[in-house]
Amino acid sequence: MQGEALLELAARAADEKKAEHIAALDMRGISLIADYFLIAHGNSYKQVQAIAREIKKKAQEEEQEVKRLEGFDEAKWILIDLGDVIVHIFHKDERHYYNLEKLWGDASHVELDTVLS
Repeated sequence: MQGEALLELAARAADEKKAEHIAALDMRGISLIADYFLIAHGNSYKQVQAIAREIKKKAQEEEQEVKRLEGFDEAKWILIDLGDVIVHIFHKDERHYYNLEKLWGDASHVELDTVLS
């Protein structure tokens, strides 16, 4: 599983745990780190952890390697490296501060409406 399929898997998993303002950025040609960034937030530290846990679980069920998971204990900003997709799950207070959508403003947004409907 690569690229868009992995992005959709992570977006659905985040949505299942009621992640808010789920956004995806197409990083191809902009960053060498990954093809896509998925960005979302939770309203509490427990919810942020639950979202991250669900994404990790769904990826592993599909035999996708979780290369790295950072920030889980603190739960202000959890980063999940799925290879082609980097997932950023923020606590709502942190998301506005870091504002990755603005930082990576050159990246186009990927429509997730069909995935999250």
